[in-house]
Amino acid sequence: MIVPGLLITFEGGEGSGKTTQLELLSQRLQDLGIPHITTREPGGTPLGEELRILLLQRERQPWTELFLFAADRAEHIHQVIRPALSAGKVVLCDRFVDSTLAYQGYGRGLPLEQLRQLNQLATQGLQPNLTLWLDVPPYVGLSRALSRQGKLDSIETQDMAFHQRLYQGFQSLAEADPKRWRRIDGMESIPQVAAQIARIVSPWLDPFRPASR
Repeated sequence: MIVPGLLITFEGGEGSGKTTQLELLSQRLQDLGIPHITTREPGGTPLGEELRILLLQRERQPWTELFLFAADRAEHIHQVIRPALSAGKVVLCDRFVDSTLAYQGYGRGLPLEQLRQLNQLATQGLQPNLTLWLDVPPYVGLSRALSRQGKLDSIETQDMAFHQRLYQGFQSLAEADPKRWRRIDGMESIPQVAAQIARIVSPWLDPFRPASR
């Protein structure tokens, strides 16, 4: 089903700076007068916030983890994302379907085709219009996460081999769909990363800019 809004997703490993850059882009859209919302997975709904706590408190069996993420996504699509898109808004989402492929597929080793089928059911076929991948080496991202939070959650504490597989997963997903994915050099300064994103996103925003008076 075609919806009038625009779905932009932010992807990347732990400590890649996604949340910071999403907030900066949101501020830019606000300055431009573009109607939009910001949201995240897991946690974009009241149920999602409860699931987020369950998922990040401790490690769970991979299939259990997968179905909890899928439940969060189905609720998120129904309650938040589709209504915003149907209202013609830009949706900025911190993680979406590709994180499932990267984390549970490449990271945990679950079958990618089955993950895609589950994503299809949870989203009812909704795909991002544009995906911004903040490319940061795993050791840098984890160091950032630790310095920011003082401790690591159940996913961040996985061994480096997991995070390397995760990184390779994002690389593979980006290479397989260059029309949708854009790589962002996350090793630059925060303002430089924001400038990269602004250049990439700008043409996508043209239909949503208020008419000049």
